[in-house]
Amino acid sequence: MDKILNYINGEFVAGKQNKFLDNINPATGQVYSLIPDSDASDVEAAVKAAELAFPAWSKLTAEERANYLNLIAAKIIENLDALAKAESIDNGKPFNLAQTVDIPRSAKNFNFFADAISALHGESFRTNKDVINYTDYSALGVVACISPWNLPLYLLTWKIAPALVAGNTVVAKPSEVTPMTAYLLAKICAEVGLPKGVLNIIHGLGPSVGSPLVSHKKVKAITFTGSTQTGKSIAQATAGQFKKLALEMGGKNANIIFADCDFEKTLETTLRSTFSNQGQICLCGSRLFIEKSIYEKFKTALVEKTKQLKQGDPLKSDTDQGALVSELHMNKVLQCINHAKAEGGTILCGGNRKGNTGYFVEPTLIEGVAWDSKTNQEEIFGPVATLIPFTTEEELLQMVNSTTYGLACSIWTNNIHKAQRVAHLVETGVVWINTWMLRDLRTPFGGVKESGYGREGGLEALKFFSEVKNICIQTFNETRS
Repeated sequence: MDKILNYINGEFVAGKQNKFLDNINPATGQVYSLIPDSDASDVEAAVKAAELAFPAWSKLTAEERANYLNLIAAKIIENLDALAKAESIDNGKPFNLAQTVDIPRSAKNFNFFADAISALHGESFRTNKDVINYTDYSALGVVACISPWNLPLYLLTWKIAPALVAGNTVVAKPSEVTPMTAYLLAKICAEVGLPKGVLNIIHGLGPSVGSPLVSHKKVKAITFTGSTQTGKSIAQATAGQFKKLALEMGGKNANIIFADCDFEKTLETTLRSTFSNQGQICLCGSRLFIEKSIYEKFKTALVEKTKQLKQGDPLKSDTDQGALVSELHMNKVLQCINHAKAEGGTILCGGNRKGNTGYFVEPTLIEGVAWDSKTNQEEIFGPVATLIPFTTEEELLQMVNSTTYGLACSIWTNNIHKAQRVAHLVETGVVWINTWMLRDLRTPFGGVKESGYGREGGLEALKFFSEVKNICIQTFNETRS
């Protein structure tokens, strides 16, 4: 059986205790590889390697570092199908989704930040004819990048790329549930000749790897994507250490559908934004607010479309819905569905586990659950959405803004003035109007309330991984003896 290994100081090594964890294919429920059960001693080795590599790496020009990123991106595209297959097996998502979205976007992350670093230059200010102030950016040192299981390579590269090109060295911890693409990325980095210690990847559990990593005194910054509870734990554990933190956490996103929307486009995109990757994307819309005058029509059409989604083997080209990532997560989603029924919800379609092999849950639509119920307030993170009718904008905004989350929202209307008015009033970090998941990588990304702390993306990510210094020069216009 294949053994995934840690990548420390340019070498592939098992954990110091030589212990391993099972890596399970969620579509079959079978163990298909092993991953290191690393601990604090492995973290120490990785941080030490990153610390030793930092002086030489940070002294390279931005262009030299960018060249390495572009080489990595090219290798990702060269190995596109192999990476997509690995992610599909590891994660349970349809191969087509990994092949057309996740893996190409992972390569694009490296290309984008390789280009973007040229825009990170200091500003200068002439205070008067004798004084010039200017800002200068420099690398922080060793940084930690912790990525989740739902978009394992996509979000790992989203963090690693800006950290590296800004001159930092990285210790990364991918999710122990989906480690394979991170392991393959390490092989790519070794193949292109990335200097030893610049990128280190450690596999293992949160308490034994994540905790010692985030609390390590040599780690200057932490970027994390995952649950709100874990984000809170990181913030608490590092309080008083003054590390830079970027935390992208949970969501309970609203999809707002007004009666004057483009019905067919809204229907098709709502289906996608609800059930992509089995609803296991932080940006999926799990609360569908539909204006009452079209509620029945839209509900009927959406239920019919949902029932047509083909669920099965993620590696088959015609599969729309794969498996949930783990048995634990599947059971949590099923419990949430049962709780929705206990709160008075009516299952319009789905609501059950599919089959006895693998971790499949049918795409599920629910109506009749109160907007302030547990079902509509807490994140489920699966193929489950509720339908909620509304009449007025005031009523709508009260319901939309009622959760502790504030990540993203989609608004569907052909009245652009109404769309912008509502967009300014919803409490989220991202708002899409008549679209979903359309991103310009130059823009900052993140949520508000319990969905996020700090911003990633564009120059904000490069600035996050940099130290800024203000330099003031006093000049003289005459010679002084």
